[in-house]
Amino acid sequence: MRYWVLKSEPETFSIEDLEQAKAKTTPWDGVRNYQARNFIRDKLKKDDLAFFYHSSCQIPAIVGIVEVVSEACPDATAFDPKSPYYDPKSAPNTPRWFKVDVKFKQKFNSPISLATLRQHPSLNGMILLQKGNRLSVIPLTHKEWDTILKISKDTL
Repeated sequence: MRYWVLKSEPETFSIEDLEQAKAKTTPWDGVRNYQARNFIRDKLKKDDLAFFYHSSCQIPAIVGIVEVVSEACPDATAFDPKSPYYDPKSAPNTPRWFKVDVKFKQKFNSPISLATLRQHPSLNGMILLQKGNRLSVIPLTHKEWDTILKISKDTL
């Protein structure tokens, strides 16, 4: 099992939206960054766990946990000219973009802000905390995952 951070702007799709989705499950689609795409296509696997992170908002923060419930497959939004994620260079026989399905597991009572994460020296190397990082799919080490889980329990 691997661990991840999946980022979404809450105005676009929030953890509350996921919690209210049918079967509390949704495709994690619309990713249009090659490095994030490679993580989805090559590394994310069914049963992996991820922190759901609200980005580009007043207080960016980890707000809960999701589970990857499918293997990667082509992202059909890339083939749909009506989709904001349409890519005319992507086709079903030569897909450029991929998605996985994720399922709501837990919402934290208190979001874990970037400022809170930065207070923990053991997280200094975490990709999420690196200056200029804008990836929407970020790998975590097992140690980083456990540290953030401990922080979440300490904020209850």
